[in-house]
Amino acid sequence: MIDAKKAITKFLAGAALALLTGLAGPALAASEVKAVVNGTAITSGDVAKRQAFLRLQHTKADAKAAEEQLIDEALKRQEVARVHMSVSQQDVDASFARFSSGNKLSPEQMSQILDRAGVGVDHFKGFIAVQMSWPRVVNARYGSTSRLSNYDLVSRMMQNNKQKPVTTEYMLQQIIFVIPQAKRGAITGKRKGEAEASRSKFPGCDQAKVFAATMRDVSVRDLGRMLAPEIPPDWKPLVEQAKGNTTGTRVTDKGVEYLAICSQRQVSDDQAAEMVFRQEDLDKSKGGKDASPENENSKKYLDELRKKAQIAYR
Repeated sequence: MIDAKKAITKFLAGAALALLTGLAGPALAASEVKAVVNGTAITSGDVAKRQAFLRLQHTKADAKAAEEQLIDEALKRQEVARVHMSVSQQDVDASFARFSSGNKLSPEQMSQILDRAGVGVDHFKGFIAVQMSWPRVVNARYGSTSRLSNYDLVSRMMQNNKQKPVTTEYMLQQIIFVIPQAKRGAITGKRKGEAEASRSKFPGCDQAKVFAATMRDVSVRDLGRMLAPEIPPDWKPLVEQAKGNTTGTRVTDKGVEYLAICSQRQVSDDQAAEMVFRQEDLDKSKGGKDASPENENSKKYLDELRKKAQIAYR
């Protein structure tokens, strides 16, 4: 499994160099079908774009490697669609904008880099979408990580001077200013303004549903207890940076959302200890070669999809 952040960071470093040196991608000949994955065609044009992408990452960029990567990606994309767990286009666009600004480039300048390198915006955003969506599918099937046994938990605590680690426990609600898909382009700005204005008036979680009923198309979802390591990456910075009882807003596939922080406290129970230890294991594995349970499960899942798939090479 590709580490999305690492792969995209490497890509951007090479892409910025490509812009500075005036590197242009190879001209594409007329596309021909190179493989069919469960009815989805992968063309020579797709392969050429992926080769250009790999070159910018300074990794092996032969046609076979690019084709196999695209086959894996097609299988992941099909499975993501089957279980309805794809990130929204807005999330992908926001990620693209963040990577651009993180490299002191506008999205337009990044698009120029992609085009000149022979990758293209759509190809890169397709890669981002799979990298963001696939972990959701793996986690839904296998759980975010394998649970620690009681023996492992006690052993880790013994290594920690017999102390359970401390983490923050939150009680959360999700406030959603719903935007119908058909009106997304027309009213997103207006809804974002309404959501921001409501934060200063938020009466607290006990009155949240009554408060939501005074506004149009606003829903409240109780998220319950959530430990800091469990908070999804897209929300975690907003929760940690929250001032008062609400986070900043985000535009999602549902509409404009923010989280209400009903309460928070420091805890050190067994569940908290397990979550902290699991997060430590994940952090340690990030520099290694796909050794974490998530990556093992991802490989297992993908192997199953490959065995069941109809893959025809041309």
